[in-house]
Amino acid sequence: EVRLVESGGGLVHTGGSLRLSCATYGATFDDYALGWFRQAPGKARELISCLSSSGGNTYYRDSVKGRFTISRDNGKKMGYLQMSSLKPEDTAVYTCAIVWMPGRGLVKTDEYDWWGQGTQVTVSS
Repeated sequence: EVRLVESGGGLVHTGGSLRLSCATYGATFDDYALGWFRQAPGKARELISCLSSSGGNTYYRDSVKGRFTISRDNGKKMGYLQMSSLKPEDTAVYTCAIVWMPGRGLVKTDEYDWWGQGTQVTVSS
């Protein structure tokens, strides 16, 4: 059974930082591309960033470019999302997901194989 577990969410002030972690279990993490999504109340889920299984190819949504950094540690089977200069509009439930895609491929849709349960990030003004 494959499971993803996020952690690191919380409440921060505008301009603050948080580091989200995504622990994966039961998957050959090296062969999976990683994605981070978020969903704010009343809004559709959106892809924030994704990272190839090799770690050599990334995508960032325009609204988070320069502020968020996606990374992974294949040895630890962990994914990360470092978030800085947070804004109130970043408030959402953040979810990690993985999709089987060895190499440099990215999936910029929500067609991922496995999803975590999500972690709440709240940015106060």
